[in-house]
Amino acid sequence: GGYESASKHFNPADVEVDVHGRSFLVTGSNSGIGKATAKEIARRGGTVHLVCRNKERAQVAQEEIVTETGNQNIFLHIVDISNPKEVWKFSEKFRNEHKLNVLINNAGCMVNNRELTEDGLEKNFATNTLGTYILTTALLPLLEKEADARVITVSSGGMLVQKLNISDLQSEKGTFDGTMVYAQNKRQQVVLTEQWAKAHRNVHFSVMHPGWADTPAVRSSMPDFYEKMKNSLRTEAQGADTVVWLAISAEATKLPSGLFFQDRQPVATHLPLASTHSPPEDEEKLMEVLEEFSQKFRSSSPG
Repeated sequence: GGYESASKHFNPADVEVDVHGRSFLVTGSNSGIGKATAKEIARRGGTVHLVCRNKERAQVAQEEIVTETGNQNIFLHIVDISNPKEVWKFSEKFRNEHKLNVLINNAGCMVNNRELTEDGLEKNFATNTLGTYILTTALLPLLEKEADARVITVSSGGMLVQKLNISDLQSEKGTFDGTMVYAQNKRQQVVLTEQWAKAHRNVHFSVMHPGWADTPAVRSSMPDFYEKMKNSLRTEAQGADTVVWLAISAEATKLPSGLFFQDRQPVATHLPLASTHSPPEDEEKLMEVLEEFSQKFRSSSPG
């Protein structure tokens, strides 16, 4: 019932906004929170770029959004966020062809066994952390040209149980626990957001916990949790509410850049008394390591 009690304090006018002429990119938008977010933005007249991995499912989602909202400006890009070369290629092409006001990093995965991508990267890290890092840094020059540019990253409250660990980014040590690896990636996204907010003052960054929602990802990655909790999970639209609020409301950008949100409110990124704080040098080191990784996959061809 967390959403019901929180939403009593929401101001509906915050999201009654016309966003015609503004351009939004939403990753992982063929289902779940990503699709619900894209639909709400489309309803308000925004141009929406859906970035999805699965072409068939993405086309179905695109048609559904156009039909339900009457907004024709819904564009589809097929990109696997876990493939850094593909993310670079897409970003560089997108930068030359489109404008962008708001980037929503929603794509994520929770793979329960240690799997490697074709580049030899652990799959959760490749998608949740490196993919998010490359897409955001590659599109920042485009965002910085626009007024009221925003970047929102969908993290998870699960990150509260993790302290940033830069010594094992690819989960090579010890036994592999997919849930904890995912939580570590979500902690990394919080650190990324805080670091970007310091470095890029004219873009508003935020990261958020959608609450536990009934999404295809939760059903497939956390079947036991889903079975136990299915009657009390949020709907996809409720999970997407704070993403939409952060993407379109004027209230969101009155708050400082770099904060972590739940139910339209900034919340702490550490539990009381938890030893999850990391030294600033670790946070800077994360940025350096991701930058090195990302450059490794950047094609040297011009343009």
